[in-house]
This record gives sequence, structure tokens and C-alpha cells, in this order.
Amino acid sequence: MNAKLLTRLSVFAVAGVLVAGCASQQGTNTAVGTGVGAATGAGLGAIFGGGKGAAIGAGVGAAVGGVTGYNWQAIKSKISGASAGTGTQVTEQQDGSLKVNIPNSISFDTNSYAIKPSFTPVLNEVSQTLVQHPELIAQVVGHTDSTGQPAYNQTLSQNRAQSVSSYLAAHGVAAQRLSAEGLGQNQPIADNNTEAGRAQNRRVEIYLRATAQPGQVK
Repeated sequence: MNAKLLTRLSVFAVAGVLVAGCASQQGTNTAVGTGVGAATGAGLGAIFGGGKGAAIGAGVGAAVGGVTGYNWQAIKSKISGASAGTGTQVTEQQDGSLKVNIPNSISFDTNSYAIKPSFTPVLNEVSQTLVQHPELIAQVVGHTDSTGQPAYNQTLSQNRAQSVSSYLAAHGVAAQRLSAEGLGQNQPIADNNTEAGRAQNRRVEIYLRATAQPGQVK
């Protein structure tokens, strides 16, 4: 094994250690995310492009890491405040996104994809957040319980996700920053054999993701 290959493997090993050390912490600090990204990028760059490749890889990795380390605290607090008492849950995810989980009890009537008035305060806050933060995009995902035919549930979940996406678009969010997907009954989070479980499975999730840090042009 020659010296150049040993050097490359050493850089990659260091990058791996840095990633492992930071991966357990949800990225709420841009510096942490940037460091992890830079380390990963440097390791890959060293393997495939030598010293110059390490420098380039570190730069690319830092940009990705910075997005992973997006600071959601203020946005999370605002959405949580607007949805207080509704059963909506706002949580940071391991992939760096912010998930807004809205229960069906406030969002849609049975077999309907018309947005209920009790849903609008949450959606208004999400739309305002997206308008104020052009570096963010939103993915809307609809879910149902297992009652009824799978094909019907799939269509209903898609229509509900699209209703939410259309609402956000009508409140100033550019359509290209939005996506809608229905997953029907395919991703339960609770037992469909109980009413309480089915109620949890009937939900809409909105994932907010950063494509850049605040103030950056993307």
C-alpha cells in the first residue's frame, strides 16, 4: 500500500470520526453542521482527488453541513405557539428537517379533503414562515388509517396533501417550493386495531427543509 493511498485513507478515517462524534446531536448549530460537512467532504475529496480534491470536497461538504445545521428554534417556537392546544407536534428530524405533524381531528372531516377552519391557524403560520424564509421548502405528506379500501385511502391522502399545498400556494408560497404526496395507509405510527391508534394514523405531515442558510441566495 503506497504512501498516497495511506494518506487518503487517513483523511477519510478522521472525517468518519468527526461525523460519528457529531451525528448523535440534532443540528441546531450551524458551526457543528458545517464542521461535519467539511470533514466528510474533505475525506471523500482526498480519496478521489488528492490534496486538491480534499480542499474542494471540504468546501462542498461545508455547504451541505450548514444546511443540516439549520437553526429551527425561532420557527419551531412560532409554529408551536400558533398550534397550541390542537395536538399538533413540531419536532426536529435526524435529517435536519422540521416536521409539523397535524392530527386529522383539526384538519379534515371524515372522507373529506376540504380544510377545516381549525386547521387554518397552523397553515397560516407555516405559510408566513415560508414567505419570510425563502431558503425553506415544504413537503406535505398525507396519511390515513387502514379503514376502507387501500386505493381509496391512497387517493384521499393525496387529495388532502394537495389541499394543504394549494392553501400554502394561495397564501404567497411559490409553487416550486412545495410538493404534495399521499401515502394512504402505508406508514402507520400506531396500532390500526384500536380507535386511538387509527386516530394517530390519520394525519398530515409538513416537512420544512432548508436549501441554504438565512441570507444566502440559492
